[in-house]
Formats: sequence, C-alpha cells, structure tokens
Amino acid sequence: MLRLPGFKSQSITDYIGTTPVFDIRTHLNGPLISEGMIYGPTGKVVSRFVADMHGSWSGATGRLQENFVYASGLRQDREWRLTESNDGSIVADADDLVGQGYGRAEGCAFQMKYKIRLPEDAGGHVLSVVDWMYLVDNGTILNRSQMRKFGVKVAELVATMRPAQADQIAA
Repeated sequence: MLRLPGFKSQSITDYIGTTPVFDIRTHLNGPLISEGMIYGPTGKVVSRFVADMHGSWSGATGRLQENFVYASGLRQDREWRLTESNDGSIVADADDLVGQGYGRAEGCAFQMKYKIRLPEDAGGHVLSVVDWMYLVDNGTILNRSQMRKFGVKVAELVATMRPAQADQIAA
C-alpha cells in the first residue's frame, strides 16, 4: 500500500519492537516539565511555552494536569483524564475536547488523535489533532503534533517533556 509522504505517513505499528518502551503509566507520571513552540500555517513560530505537568495513576485510570505559561504571558490549564483499556489503547478526555481522544503506544512511540475546541479569544475553531510522542533513551519525550481544519494543516507543535527536578517546578 502506498503511503503519503511526511507526518501522515507513519503508523503506530511502525514502532512495534522499538526501544525504549513507552509506558504511559510510567512516563506520564509524577512531575514533568515541558518546553515547546507552536508553528502557524506558514511555518513561522507563533508561540512558545513552558508547562509544568503532573501525572498520577490509580490502576488503569490517570490524570495529567498541564499548566502552560506562554511567552506572551498568557496562562492555560488543562486536565487530561486517561483510561487504559485491556488491549492497551487509551481513551482520553479533557474539557476542551470535542468527544473523546483515542491513543495507543507501541515500542518507543505513542499516538493520540482527538478534536479540540480553541478558546473563544482564539476563534473557537474545532481542530483535528494528531499527537506523536517518542520516548528517547534518557527518559525525555519528544512531542510533535499537527492541527488541521478541513484537512488543511493550520498549526504544528514541537515540545519536550521530561521528569522535573524539584528546583524546576514553578510555585
């Protein structure tokens, strides 16, 4: 079967057997720090951020709290509610999602797809998002996400997520 070039060409099955193994309950647990950028439709950086995150799990149910501070001074909070199914797939929910998100990890990668509603001050648009997270050997997660409207890429996010040291957590 032919595949499209670029971001859309990957499948989660491409990562079966790769290492290190991305275990969402282990690698999205405890305090994390994230740094990233958002690119607009022309490829220009339109926003930069740092986020304090905290993941917690009770069995197959988890929460990931995200507290973003953008270079503009804007602050944004989100809480993901995650449930891992018996087959290893993830169902995700957050207040700004339209419906639920669905994800799966294989080898060193985790992919999640969902629809997100932007805040009204950002137009209130609903975007289709594909997140790809890749675990690297030192425990850092590299995140690349594309956001589309009517199939057209309107933004891309590139970020790192890593365990936070006590002196990195914002008060």
